[in-house]
Amino acid sequence: MHRIAGSHLRRALKQHGSSRFASTSAVKQSSGGLFGWLLGGKPTQLPTLDVPLPGITLPPALPDFVEPAKTKVTTLPNGIKIASETSMNPAATVGLYIDCGSMYETPESSGASHLLERMAFKSTTNRSHLRLVREVESIGGNVSASACREQMSYTYDAFKAYVPEMVEVLIDSVRNPVFFDWEIKEQLQKIKAEIAEVSNNQQGLLIEALHSAAYSGALAKPLMAPESAIHRLDSSILKEFIFENYTAPRMILAASGVEHDVLVSVAEPLLSDLPGVKRPEEPKSVYVGGDYRCQADSQDTHVALAFEVPGGWYEEKTAVVVTVLQMLMGGGGSFSAGGPGKGMHSRLYLRILNHYHQIESFSAFNSIYNHSGLFGILVTTSPDFASKAVDLAAGELLEIATPGNVTQEELDRAKQATKSAVLMNLESRAVACEDIGRQILTYGERKPIEHFLKDLEAITLNDISSTAKSIISSPLTMASWGDVIHVPSYESVSRKFHSK
Repeated sequence: MHRIAGSHLRRALKQHGSSRFASTSAVKQSSGGLFGWLLGGKPTQLPTLDVPLPGITLPPALPDFVEPAKTKVTTLPNGIKIASETSMNPAATVGLYIDCGSMYETPESSGASHLLERMAFKSTTNRSHLRLVREVESIGGNVSASACREQMSYTYDAFKAYVPEMVEVLIDSVRNPVFFDWEIKEQLQKIKAEIAEVSNNQQGLLIEALHSAAYSGALAKPLMAPESAIHRLDSSILKEFIFENYTAPRMILAASGVEHDVLVSVAEPLLSDLPGVKRPEEPKSVYVGGDYRCQADSQDTHVALAFEVPGGWYEEKTAVVVTVLQMLMGGGGSFSAGGPGKGMHSRLYLRILNHYHQIESFSAFNSIYNHSGLFGILVTTSPDFASKAVDLAAGELLEIATPGNVTQEELDRAKQATKSAVLMNLESRAVACEDIGRQILTYGERKPIEHFLKDLEAITLNDISSTAKSIISSPLTMASWGDVIHVPSYESVSRKFHSK
């Protein structure tokens, strides 16, 4: 029985082997035989893997270094700028950036920029909202809009083959909105809901409170629409705001991943008739410092200490030092969702969060604008520890401004972390597009990344202490929300910085 089964197996293997190798001449040259095929034996005369197959042409090897694409800028006769950089990415991002935000609002138009953000990509004179949505979805695109104090942005992201469609929809949405009453009412109700939920975003609330206390003038105007605006804003106010502010010299059409000639050829006919009126003077802001307190139903106390960053983005070296300074101080929450080591090398983690369990979060922040900015520390703590937490925040700011308290190792780590964060962010098309638009609005050009890295590498320990000292010499701004009973008085905290 076993002998019969064995003969059947040998016959089957023989038949299988003959059919398996019938069309392979290479195996006939091999000495591996049947058992070499069964057991994976290596044929002696087969070519090695580094020998090209006959009839196959290898593509050229990728270079070790690919030079970054240069940003090209074209200025149309009416003053609008069109800027772009190319990339090998199959997708592209196109954005319209406008030198207009909440700081340009008047008492009558207060809240207009917030509402315009929500009204973006709604009905136009050429498209219903439904048609616009279907056009975007049909090419797998993504649109978004955002409003800040100094600038408005509208962006469209999709495959670069659809650049003409992207540019046309983007410009149509910005230039030709209809502002139907029912669409405005719908968005105003959503803004009303945002206002009702603002207490859930304590950090954002503190930042807004700091601006209102720190500045007199344009930067003190709220980024979020005030509650009074819900019953006042209408289509006529929005149209007037756009007419006054959405002018050619204040607009940049930027793109990442698009050939410049293609972008100009598509966009020029759509933008060349924009009014080229003289660019108005930027509204003035004066840093004054001050105190904001709000007793609210909360189990925690949220406090912010801040000072002015003099010169803002126009004082480029100071702005770069402040960026590194924030990274050096760092901080975060007492619980790191990213696991051990996430930001735990920074000064505020090592010196504060690792030692005081009463503190829930303790982090440095900055908000920089064209001519000014804020730098400071945000704190969330238990109410009975609020006084001590404020003392610790003041102490850390004073420490960083004292020469000799920061080591070269800390500075080198902060510089490398800053460089890593910037370069990683610029790998995103959306970030690169925004960087093009915002830099040209601010400086009139896009400075190459090498320029920033050179300034960053040149920062010394003396730069850190002298810049920090200059910052904390300005008047103190404090903001607190929640259970603020134990928050020290403004005067007592200010004396810690200006005792002499």
